[in-house]
Amino acid sequence: MVAKLWNYCNVLRDNGLSTIEYVEQLSYLLFLKMADEIASDPFTENEAKEIVPADCNWKSLASLKGLELEIHYREILAELAKNPGTTLGTIFAKSQNRITEPSLLEKLVVDLIGREEWTIQGTDLKGDAYEGLLARGAEDTKTGAGQYFTPRALIDAIIDVMQPGPEDTITDPACGTGGFLIAAHHYIRKHHMQNLSRDQRLAMGAGRIWGNELVTGTARLAAMNMLLHGIGDADGPSLITVSDALAETPKKHASLVLANPPFGKKSAITVIGTDGKVDREDISYDRQDFRATTTNKQLNFLQHIMSLLEMNGRAAVVLPDNVLFEGGAGEKVRRRLLDEFDLHTILRLPTGIFYAGGVKANVLFFEKKPPRSGGVPNTTKLWVYDFRTAKHFTLKQHPLRRADLEEFVQAYLPGKPRTERKESERFKCFDYVELIARDKVNLDITWMRDPSLDDAESLLPPEVIAQEIIEDLQAALNEFAAIAEALGADVPADAETVEESTAS
Repeated sequence: MVAKLWNYCNVLRDNGLSTIEYVEQLSYLLFLKMADEIASDPFTENEAKEIVPADCNWKSLASLKGLELEIHYREILAELAKNPGTTLGTIFAKSQNRITEPSLLEKLVVDLIGREEWTIQGTDLKGDAYEGLLARGAEDTKTGAGQYFTPRALIDAIIDVMQPGPEDTITDPACGTGGFLIAAHHYIRKHHMQNLSRDQRLAMGAGRIWGNELVTGTARLAAMNMLLHGIGDADGPSLITVSDALAETPKKHASLVLANPPFGKKSAITVIGTDGKVDREDISYDRQDFRATTTNKQLNFLQHIMSLLEMNGRAAVVLPDNVLFEGGAGEKVRRRLLDEFDLHTILRLPTGIFYAGGVKANVLFFEKKPPRSGGVPNTTKLWVYDFRTAKHFTLKQHPLRRADLEEFVQAYLPGKPRTERKESERFKCFDYVELIARDKVNLDITWMRDPSLDDAESLLPPEVIAQEIIEDLQAALNEFAAIAEALGADVPADAETVEESTAS
């Protein structure tokens, strides 16, 4: 399915359609086709049949050709966008037909979407087909599609150590295309489905799993992706909200937060914390739950996730290196993270695994704990796993696989006391006293050296060396651009190669 649908994308490129726009157009048509299949199923309960009005359904579309087909398609998109707050409304919000050539639209409707029976293929197959399209779309770096996609292997490893359960409330405040939320739902179904009551099963798709996304088009992809994986109802409340997550204090809290917030500093927004400081931007958010004022998006998202967690809740968050060493607000946030939360594990990620270049990132694992008596910090030991040194990946020749992260998952000891962990060459433990004594509480901790730097016989293939040089240069450029902007300089748009690398 993926190959068939993707090959047609090459045809649509000639019609001026970008990769992300093509996947978006597919989401509209796939939804209409599946809604029609459900309505035509004699075993479907009556109340579930009418997902879309009869004059907007697939049959009304597939019965037309040429210009009439295009005109009716536009009418359907406009009509279905009139349901804000529902999954249907989220999927079709601000929708437009971007396939301007009627013959191309007809081929997509009749020959590709129309010839498949999507709902009888099984949830995993149709969901995986859509996920495959999103992954293909992420490879199109020219359109910025990769900024919304977190590598599936990394998501799966994070889910395996976090072990979400049916009792969890799970959210992602920057959900991209919904990868983390779907993986968490899949894990629960795989490991707990036999023991779930009917009410628990229904609750998973009725609000216990939810996400937020800033960009309307990306939220649309997330809502469709979740629906294809069996999460939520088409005419029920949307599980994906479209808003700026940093704009206000969370209205509800979660026991599990999984996130890959936007990378990059550029923003017209400053969040004013309790320290009262205001930076130079004209627009600002007043967040009394924040302790530090900064224009750094990642630090603000980290503070937001701290607020989003319920007591004893846990989080796994992908964040760039600057969060670990940046001074000023960065130091203030790290001190709070060590003192008021239990920051127990950091996974240092290698370069070459994200579709957006210049990304050097880590996964921070922490828990929200009640204050301890006598001002004793909640973090006692921080375990750092170095999966970066001597690890070399590329997106095509040597992509990251889930098996590559198996040693980390085993070392993490998911579900077991952390007192049973053992140190190894890549896994080291650091006491709170050591951490707080480091200059600016710098948590960018390294101790390994890449053997290929010392041994000529261990040299990497030229294409890997070239790719890592590019990654290093892009990462350095991003840091310099952020510093220049903080000093008041006007940074050219093309100087910020990685503005946003959301992931989910």
